[in-house]
Amino acid sequence: MAFELPPLPWSHNALAERGMSQETLEFHHDKHHQAYVTALNGLVEKNDALHGKSLEELITLSYNNPDLVPVFNNAGQHWNHSLAWLSLSPTGGGIPGRLEAKINADFGSVAAFKDAFKAAAIGQFGSGWAWLVLAPDGKLKITKSANASTPLATGEGKALIVLDVWEHGYYLDFRNRRPDYAQNWLDKLANYEFAEAQLG
Repeated sequence: MAFELPPLPWSHNALAERGMSQETLEFHHDKHHQAYVTALNGLVEKNDALHGKSLEELITLSYNNPDLVPVFNNAGQHWNHSLAWLSLSPTGGGIPGRLEAKINADFGSVAAFKDAFKAAAIGQFGSGWAWLVLAPDGKLKITKSANASTPLATGEGKALIVLDVWEHGYYLDFRNRRPDYAQNWLDKLANYEFAEAQLG
């Protein structure tokens, strides 16, 4: 069964007043993400060993496998983007109580968490992602990854929320101002309620 582009959980213009334009989402979701899904389906179709595998299975199978780099790149990008849409909300920015308590316990304060997350987003050289994960030791952790990589592949923990720092994710709205984009995401767009639900 072919992989499909997940629909956005809100309309293309739902985030415009909070710093992410309709044009960005039309290009980013409808074109960029769709291209990864289309490419992945084509790669799976050509390789019998990949038939019937879940997206997560494809990512772990192809990670660090030189023969399956295109599979990893497109499967990783499909998985990452699917989580990135869920990490955004038209009412984002507010941190619910249970997650706030966990952030305070593991980072010292919400401000310290935001500073560390923003530093990860800015510090990711080139294309990639900034993540809030629940690490295997049960603590929240901020990490970053390049290109199509993901905590699912590296084993760094369960991804709770993610910020896309590829230029196509923000250039129409913020040009080269990645720090402003990251701060706006943290304060106005991040779906912390989704992240809290992922804690289990």
